[in-house]
Amino acid sequence: MAKPDFNPWIFALLCDSDFKRRDDTRTWSHSDGRPFSKEEQTLAGRATIAEFEEFSAQHDRYMKYAKTVVDAPEVLHRFLAPFMEQLTKKNLGNAVELMSKDELAEFNRLLALVDEPIRPFTPYTF
Repeated sequence: MAKPDFNPWIFALLCDSDFKRRDDTRTWSHSDGRPFSKEEQTLAGRATIAEFEEFSAQHDRYMKYAKTVVDAPEVLHRFLAPFMEQLTKKNLGNAVELMSKDELAEFNRLLALVDEPIRPFTPYTF
């Protein structure tokens, strides 16, 4: 969680930035492509090193999460392969019956990752 002296408006703005300076407005842009207003650019310019470091740490955690979600279908396939190899009638229900409690928990975790769309990056979530 961010330190209490972080400005929540600045931090939220950093989390919604793509940090590419636009030639037409000479400002950064929001992640959806809208240019910062002059007020927003001024506010972003007040960001402290600590706020940038916290943003960077949260963004790194988000990128790790996003990679996990993107990779989940392949990881699930590899996870299920040894169970399916043991079965003559290959279906998910039969594979689940072979799983230990820990394996079932991992299966459910992977299945949830496959089933859920990637959440957007937002402050203090990752």
